[in-house]
Amino acid sequence: MKEETITLNTEEQKRAMVLNRIQTGQLSVAEAAEVLDLSARHMRRILAAYEKEGPAALAHGKRGRKPAHSISAAVRAQVVDLARTTYQGCNQQHLRDLLAEREGITLSRSSVRRITEQAGLAAPRPHKQRMHRRRRARYAQEGMLVQIDGSRHAWLGDRGPWLCLIAGIDDATGKLAAAVFRAEEDAAGYFLLVQQMLEQHGRPLALYHDRQGIFKQNSRATETDTLEEQLAGKQDPTQFGRLLEELEITSIAARSPQAKGRVERLFGTLQDRLVVELRLADARTLEQAQQVVTEYLPRFNAQFAVVATQPGSAYRSLSEHSQAEMLFCFKYWRTVGGDDVVSFARQRLQIGADTQRRRYAHARVQVHERLDGSLAVYHAGRCLSTTPAPAEAPLVRARTGPRVTSAPAAGEESAEAVRTASADSSPAAPTTPKPRADHPWRKPVIASKRT
Repeated sequence: MKEETITLNTEEQKRAMVLNRIQTGQLSVAEAAEVLDLSARHMRRILAAYEKEGPAALAHGKRGRKPAHSISAAVRAQVVDLARTTYQGCNQQHLRDLLAEREGITLSRSSVRRITEQAGLAAPRPHKQRMHRRRRARYAQEGMLVQIDGSRHAWLGDRGPWLCLIAGIDDATGKLAAAVFRAEEDAAGYFLLVQQMLEQHGRPLALYHDRQGIFKQNSRATETDTLEEQLAGKQDPTQFGRLLEELEITSIAARSPQAKGRVERLFGTLQDRLVVELRLADARTLEQAQQVVTEYLPRFNAQFAVVATQPGSAYRSLSEHSQAEMLFCFKYWRTVGGDDVVSFARQRLQIGADTQRRRYAHARVQVHERLDGSLAVYHAGRCLSTTPAPAEAPLVRARTGPRVTSAPAAGEESAEAVRTASADSSPAAPTTPKPRADHPWRKPVIASKRT
């Protein structure tokens, strides 16, 4: 019977050399144990097995046997098939999470990486070398600072239009405080973001954002601004800036994208994971996408949130929930007309009499345009009773009768001829009128001297 060839590794070859020197009498058992860093008792046990079985006694007993914790070929094939079909485009960490949540396949990230790389599946977004920047320490308590921003991306793939995800991440814990899908990055989207944050957590102490015009006026008052702005030396706050002032939230503008790197990295993670979640849910509209991201928020926070260094929360609640209707709206100043009608965005609202005043003619009122599109008129903090006013009659009407003209001068057509020609043909382009020959404009300004 042919004996099986045994290949020894470096450590086992070293032991065989020492054991051979013991057998030839060049080393004692105690000296050999000191060389191999073993006890004398274990050295005698190895020597006895070597004399009985030869070099095979030095090889590990499980060599050549399949490990009990190895991944079967069927599981490997299933992981590769899912990575190419259902979960195509997922990064390796996200693929590991989806396999555990949806397929019941529990593997480590290194195992998923090894299986996908052996199958020739590269990572969808390879990591590039980052420039070294000084890292800013996180805030100590949750709710002290929230970074907000928007990301316009093909969140729905080819199933729907491009959308903008407006999100806010807590600086202390890394929790996704709120997220709203919008067609574009606009002020109304940030209003909805803060409103969602207020309902779920409360008012943070500060918001960290970029320097676009939604958050802050970037110029001083000029001659084209209102008198109040010129006297103050600065422009009035934007609608979102006014909201933060009323909510007593500090507004902090970043000077570079790297300064708010936490929210920038958040969108990098969401563009990997949330796109796949939307595809698995077959989301095609903005409303469906909003429902998916609302359900995904707790799962994201459970996986990526960290514990703040200081326990507790700095979020603050509103004293009265009824204030939200007066806060989360766009406010504009208007002057009431003499007929108690205020005009706004091609709409006319008739103000009715109340117990405070019978008429509001020429009064300065504030029109609130709410997020649902409805309008409300406020005066001195009170909501006035309004009804839709009838449309205003046009001041200029089209003429139906003939235009009255003076007698035609020499070389000109009569009015009747002009009306007849205009009735039968399309109106000609307007021409510059020319004065008559005897018109005073044709006379010289300075009379010539008489001789």
